[in-house]
Amino acid sequence: MDVDMIMLECEEHMTRTVEYLKSELRGIRTGRASTAMIEYVKVDAYGSPTDLKNLAALSVPEPTQILVKPFDPSTMTDIIKGIERADLGLNPRPEGKQIRVPVPSLSGERRKQLAGQVKTMGEAAKVAIRNARRDANKHVDAVEKDKTSGLSEDAVKGMKHDVQELTRKYESLADSLVEQKTKEISEV
Repeated sequence: MDVDMIMLECEEHMTRTVEYLKSELRGIRTGRASTAMIEYVKVDAYGSPTDLKNLAALSVPEPTQILVKPFDPSTMTDIIKGIERADLGLNPRPEGKQIRVPVPSLSGERRKQLAGQVKTMGEAAKVAIRNARRDANKHVDAVEKDKTSGLSEDAVKGMKHDVQELTRKYESLADSLVEQKTKEISEV
């Protein structure tokens, strides 16, 4: 494997990990209503689990409420069941051809639980980043053992150093995302 490809794949994997963490954190509830909380709730509609955002228009008419307008009114009961099963502490209420989802304020205990959940997600992301580092270092070692590559020992050390710098960069990104979300959760 080419030296540049090793670095590129490593950085790509780390970038995808941080992007995934961002999308997961969007779904974690804070004190305010956000459509991101329920966008990816799985609803058993038409015989298969489907993301809610593909079945309904979502909006936030008030800071404490999410409005769900199903594209197909026959899926209303499935949507309500899906939101209830998601275990987000939300209680959807049908209202004509739409569903109102009031977002209650978080208790102190629930805030601590969510903060713990966010930290766990952050740790999982950092483990994935470290796994990418491990894989990149394995590839570097393989290139070093391949005598036809012509890489010097210093070049190998330099590459490992670059991989470590990438790791630090992406771990700090993950940490800042976790810190930001924890701060959001803690706001009353």
